[in-house]
Amino acid sequence: MLSSFAYGVKAFIDRNRLLKTDGFYLLALSGGCDSVALLRVMIELGYRFAAVHCNFQLRGEESQRDELFCEQLCLAQKVPFHRVHFDTKAYAKLHRVSIEMAARELRYRYFEQLRKDLGADAILVAHHNDDSVETFLLNLIRGTGIHGLLGIKPKNGFIVRPLLPIGRSDIEAYLSGIGQAFVTDCSNQIANVKRNMIRLKVLPLLREINPSVSDSITSTAKRLGLVAQIFDKAMAESIAAVTSHQGADKCVIDIRQLKKETAPEYTLYSILKKYAFSSAQIESIACSLDAPSGRKWLSKSHELVVSRGQLIVVPLLQDANRSLSLPEPGRYVWDDVMKFDVTLCDISSDFSPSRSKNIVTLAADSVRFPLLVRHVHKGDRFRPLGMKGSKLVNDLLTDLKLSLDEKQRQLVVVDAADKIIWVVGRRIDDSVSVTSETTEILRLQIL
Repeated sequence: MLSSFAYGVKAFIDRNRLLKTDGFYLLALSGGCDSVALLRVMIELGYRFAAVHCNFQLRGEESQRDELFCEQLCLAQKVPFHRVHFDTKAYAKLHRVSIEMAARELRYRYFEQLRKDLGADAILVAHHNDDSVETFLLNLIRGTGIHGLLGIKPKNGFIVRPLLPIGRSDIEAYLSGIGQAFVTDCSNQIANVKRNMIRLKVLPLLREINPSVSDSITSTAKRLGLVAQIFDKAMAESIAAVTSHQGADKCVIDIRQLKKETAPEYTLYSILKKYAFSSAQIESIACSLDAPSGRKWLSKSHELVVSRGQLIVVPLLQDANRSLSLPEPGRYVWDDVMKFDVTLCDISSDFSPSRSKNIVTLAADSVRFPLLVRHVHKGDRFRPLGMKGSKLVNDLLTDLKLSLDEKQRQLVVVDAADKIIWVVGRRIDDSVSVTSETTEILRLQIL
């Protein structure tokens, strides 16, 4: 017969469809109260799993004590045991992150790799209701949107939390009832990190005001979860109404339509957060919707430009100074999606100039090798086919109504004298056009 504790955990697992009776799982075992309770209740419920212990080597002898305890517990309970040692301080220094973040990254990266190696269905972690309440308060203090006030999810990818509805006091009572020991991490009793401060100082003060504050926060988080479902649907509709070409490569936001939305700034936030723009930047952008074309903001990965009533988001141009030499006829690779094919051939009696924007036919005797493919430079000029005078390439691109990011990514082909012979995909220079005197054709093609 199941204990009342195990029955409650099973009901939560079944209600949320977290685990399969015939599945195989990894269980994160620190040796502390919560993870030990998770191990014992999973045994009671009959699930098949292996325990995994991470030694972060941060607490000297105490870290070794925890590892030994976990090993002996698994031996006594006949549970397969895996362990790993991390140089957490070195990792944190190398990646310039906090010790807490370093431990988290190392832990979950190892869990996922081991899950794949062993063919496990999921990774079980011992987060419980008090952890969810602490997360709610921590996010509230930091500043967050509606999703930051939902607490911890029962399942996130391959991470599953079977103890989430259970409070810490019930976990301790369960272990006491079955006579199961556990170890205590002394660092958890020191209010030197934000989560510990909330656990040790903030929550006790809140309980003086409302002894049931944890239950109240949990109920609030559940109600907000329902609100979030409605909000997400409305926000998805709003995003679809204002954006086009949305994806990793480019996103175009219609400013006029954005202003019509119920919550323009939050719609903008929902779009731009995936492109690594900060909250402060998004607030600045929202206040600058009427800015003239050319105003721009940069995130770590993307650039946003105001252009003709639109906000255009594109990846940062990493290769602005990049070039490609075409020393002779042949095929040359610019990037994964673009190649240049250069060929020479005699002119035929029925010759007609190419009408494709990706193919140009030039008078070979007017072109000096080597050729060079590069981005447009400020001040670049050429003489478009049929014109008597020269024209700034940038003015041509403006006449063609190209956006600022399209201008920045525009390529040109220049000859040995650095004379532009082709604004790629747009126009050729009049000096290299085929005439009645031409006997040999230089053919440039984008593949």
